[in-house]
Amino acid sequence: MDGAGGPGEGPAQEALQSLSRRLQVQEKEMELVKAALAEALRLLRLQAPPTSLQDPGTPGPTRDSSPAAPSGLPPTCRPSLVSRSTQTETEVEMEPSPGPPGLSNGPPAPQGGGEEPSGTQSEGGGSSSSGTGSPGPLGILRLVQPPQRTDTAASPETLPEGSFLGQPVIAVWEHREPWGKRSPLQPWGSWISEEQLQFSLAVHPDGVRVASGQTAGVDKDGKPLQPVVHVWDSETLLKLQEIGLGAFERGVGALAFSVADQGAFLCVVDDSNEHMLSVWDCSRGTKLAEIKSTNDSVLAVGFNPRDSSCIVTSGKSHVHFWNWSGGGGVPGNGTLTRKQGVFGKYKKPKFIPCFVFLPDGDILTGDSEGNILTWGRSLSDSRTPGRGGAKETYGIVAQAHAHEGSIFALCLLRDGTVLSGGGRDRRLVQWGPGLVALQEAEIPEHFGAVRAIAEGLGSELLVGTTKNALLRGDLAQGFSPVIQGHTDELWGLCTHPFQNRFLTCGHDRQLCLWDGEGHALAWSIDLKETGLCADFHPSGAVVAVGLNTGRWLVLDTETREIVSDITDGNEQLSVVRYSPDGLYLAIGSHDNMIYIYSVSSDGAKSSRFGRCVGHSSFITHLDWSKDGNFIMSNSGDYEILYWDVAGGCKLLRNRYESRDREWATYTCVLGFHVYGVWPDGSDGTDINSLCRSHNERVVAVADDFCKVHLFQYPCARAKAPSLVYGGHGSHVTSVRFTHDDSHLVSLGGKDASIFQWLVLGPGGAGPAPATPSRTPSLSPASSLDV
Repeated sequence: MDGAGGPGEGPAQEALQSLSRRLQVQEKEMELVKAALAEALRLLRLQAPPTSLQDPGTPGPTRDSSPAAPSGLPPTCRPSLVSRSTQTETEVEMEPSPGPPGLSNGPPAPQGGGEEPSGTQSEGGGSSSSGTGSPGPLGILRLVQPPQRTDTAASPETLPEGSFLGQPVIAVWEHREPWGKRSPLQPWGSWISEEQLQFSLAVHPDGVRVASGQTAGVDKDGKPLQPVVHVWDSETLLKLQEIGLGAFERGVGALAFSVADQGAFLCVVDDSNEHMLSVWDCSRGTKLAEIKSTNDSVLAVGFNPRDSSCIVTSGKSHVHFWNWSGGGGVPGNGTLTRKQGVFGKYKKPKFIPCFVFLPDGDILTGDSEGNILTWGRSLSDSRTPGRGGAKETYGIVAQAHAHEGSIFALCLLRDGTVLSGGGRDRRLVQWGPGLVALQEAEIPEHFGAVRAIAEGLGSELLVGTTKNALLRGDLAQGFSPVIQGHTDELWGLCTHPFQNRFLTCGHDRQLCLWDGEGHALAWSIDLKETGLCADFHPSGAVVAVGLNTGRWLVLDTETREIVSDITDGNEQLSVVRYSPDGLYLAIGSHDNMIYIYSVSSDGAKSSRFGRCVGHSSFITHLDWSKDGNFIMSNSGDYEILYWDVAGGCKLLRNRYESRDREWATYTCVLGFHVYGVWPDGSDGTDINSLCRSHNERVVAVADDFCKVHLFQYPCARAKAPSLVYGGHGSHVTSVRFTHDDSHLVSLGGKDASIFQWLVLGPGGAGPAPATPSRTPSLSPASSLDV
């Protein structure tokens, strides 16, 4: 017996206890979902109803005119929402970030594909002990909560410092709980029932309800999941409705609530070839009208805020003005008729990513040519080119060249002026009546181009950028970052040997050092090439970074200068690892070689010591023994080899000699001590990364199904129990414990996210859980979303 239960407890009692534990986990998970949704709504609710584009000298409405936020919502988010698609057609000014295939042994799992809800046990696992002789309480992990800001001028509504956010920003919100709250968390993926990704968001005029559109997906068994719109209540934080299940194809690309009738209707554009446009009765969840929109990409949709019968869509080379008749509210009886915007003598742009309604009935659009076009109604006549309808047409009234490159965002401010955000020129420009430029500011180049704009308190603005930065400031004083992050798939991760710092790199060619305590970016540099792996020297003075070309660099962590630049072969490097004493550096390559270098005491100089030759496939993982004499390595064909480095990089033929050898680190996914982490039916590519804690009691695992696992170490038993945690929206590529085991850091692949988990209990930074568990577990308190 493992001692988990008392005398007389039979299978029925154990099953009851297991169900009780699952229920507790799910209840805590729902609390976190509620908190995430509440903060998103809080962020969006601060946008006040716009006033007219009036003369700058005319005083605008006061801040008191903005809708009051419902009581009880956490005051941690600011507005930053544009109801538009996240399709990459809007990124016409962005350079692609090509990179080699990831280091996963097989193809990456579908985005959003997962197998279990956060906090549940994997097959064969439970919260009881994994067997006799296992260690005592191991503690739990929670996502780390960034410290709250102490500035009082805007404290009720300020965004907290230091989240790392993924995907180029269109609608920005971040999950935050009050400091010290410790309940299970599933970050933004928690909005999604099952395993589908959010694609678009829209906020109801009441500021309480929110609609989220999902993409198509698959469940853990590979069964297709259909796109759907979920409507949530931000006060109860419960899902109120599920709209359109089975009605959309591929995904919900854009959606918007009506405004003039208090959000009675919802307009949805799906991502099918015809981009079907549909209008839904929000109270009944019934479809009132539907029509084929266009074969071109649709990037934005919105109701006229003064007339719900008028809907506008824009996208690739078009602006469409739709007239909608409700058909008496009878499902299917409504009609949609289209009037095409007539460009006339004006050049038709390639993309129109954004638009905004003016109080006088005109509409401003921002396009890929850098122009702001003013659209108005006019009676059609024989001289009007194009198709405008029998009685009237929508044509361009005025044009202003506003930016070099695309205009990604337009925002009607509360004082009646309009703010535009540029792509290539990274400028923010404020426009008065007649599109007269009033003032402007330029976003620093390392933050990227402007992608989204929203108002904060007073003159404060929030700006989301194409390089995943969320900035706060104003046009006069400039902007400072609230959030920074990567923009493409992440693979490289290493933690500092004696500080709460960690380093990341990936396909965006950025090398970033993060302050785990301050939850902020310490520095970043452009590698010019894809970074795939990294490791700190034991001194912490330098870090080695492996690139996709066979080249590897050693950088001074203080000056950021490259102190060594060496190339081994011409294939990508999978792993770089210093020996425990720092005297050697091992480099695993996709050319099947492990290159060994002697390293100077300060880590700045390296010289070739030898090569480990014997693998028949590319190197995936390797670890040093505690004495620094031996290496254990894994390869793409699932081979485990052992090497005598001190004896001349010789392959050890007798593997049993290494069975009980002590290893300084354990990151190899294949090995006697960790074979129990592999689930039944695995094809050998499902686990991307593994890391043993420094106290050698826990092993963390990153899988291809968006999950992070914790197992007891050693894990040398088939179907070993574990606890499984969600949050990432893509395959998890790497996990590493910090030097004191107080935190675990995990990287997402395509979601470009970083989570920092707090370890609670024995050996961790936080207190032990109220009811100690004999198995490891993860519970989040916040995230660093990259």
